[in-house]
Amino acid sequence: MTDATLLGARASTAPGLTLELVYLARLRDALGSAGETLTLPRPAEPTVDWLLAELRHRGGAFAQELAPGRAFRVAVDHAMARGDTPLHDGAEVALLPPVTGG
Repeated sequence: MTDATLLGARASTAPGLTLELVYLARLRDALGSAGETLTLPRPAEPTVDWLLAELRHRGGAFAQELAPGRAFRVAVDHAMARGDTPLHDGAEVALLPPVTGG
């Protein structure tokens, strides 16, 4: 079964949701990309938690790096987000590891 089939099985009949994903620092290296434009079938209530679950379903580095308990943050449209933060069509979603400074 393909990712598209899996995603479609959990989605409503609403039009797709297009998101601009940005992967920063360690995540950019681990995921092999600085980002992507991703269109997914729209769920009834698209949230950050929903998106992370969809990305984990890709397996591999996505499942490992975005697993619960791993250290990373999410920003939606340049504002720090929580799991229940809603997503809208065209949102920029950045995934970033914690930042330390000295």
